Amino acid sequence: MTTSTPQRAVPQSRIAPPPAHVPLAHRRRWAAKGHLVAAGLLTLAFVSPIYLTIVNAFKSQDQIIKNPAAPPVPPTLHNLTDALSRPDRIVQIGLSNSAVTVVASVLLIIPLGAAFSFWLSRRPARLRRAVLACFSAGLMVPPAVILLPTIRILTYLHLDHTYAGLVLANVGGGYMSFAVFVYSGFLRSIPGEIVEAATVDGAGTLRVWWTIVMPLLRPATATVAVFLSLWIWNDFMNPQFILGPLRGQTITTGIYLSVGQYSTNYAQLFGVMILAAVIPVAGYLALQRQFIAGLTTGATK
Repeated sequence: MTTSTPQRAVPQSRIAPPPAHVPLAHRRRWAAKGHLVAAGLLTLAFVSPIYLTIVNAFKSQDQIIKNPAAPPVPPTLHNLTDALSRPDRIVQIGLSNSAVTVVASVLLIIPLGAAFSFWLSRRPARLRRAVLACFSAGLMVPPAVILLPTIRILTYLHLDHTYAGLVLANVGGGYMSFAVFVYSGFLRSIPGEIVEAATVDGAGTLRVWWTIVMPLLRPATATVAVFLSLWIWNDFMNPQFILGPLRGQTITTGIYLSVGQYSTNYAQLFGVMILAAVIPVAGYLALQRQFIAGLTTGATK
């Protein structure tokens, strides 16, 4: 016959305390919720102007004044047709001038930036760092600081109030510095044996750059083209002061001219704005795959 021994009561002081990680996990959950709310508010701040532009482009003037955030019920296309049928042809002239300026500037910046970056990558490290430090000034100095000297130089060359002067100002500004930095970083991921093998086979520097290096720089070229096209397309200060309000206009200065001094036709203004965004969005969608490839490649090298 077995007898069970009575269990002794465990003192209250010897009971194990609750795990210490419970409050920490609770704080982490609240932190995750706070980050989610902050991300949602930040996303809303970026998306709300796009939403207002899209919905108001298809509403009448009375609907916009009554409730700008309401959806277009019923939608109308009169804003787009009114913007395209303006007597001053501000949309057609602005879009064509902006497209020509962007294409001419990018087609000059890309080969010049790629060629200079390739030349710089073959130089000693000390010289390369010194040159990149000089180019960094083009990214750090605000464009408004060098606007007056740029206009003085263009006036001396008799290129002020011309589209050639505007393109030259784009090429010689901070856009070239951005292209050089992107290409210089991407060229570090290209093995030097490829260039050395082509040189041993008898290819010159220009041929190596054009036939071997440039095809390898296609993702970086797409990244440079997308960023520079958007920056030049959205630029307002250079066209406004270099071209002048009476000598020419781009789409950004055209939008500025659409704002009246005493009253504004908001329906037509939103129509002009939505038409001004068609070409940049289409260009980005066309280069989206190469653009993303260029960003991810530069992030992993």
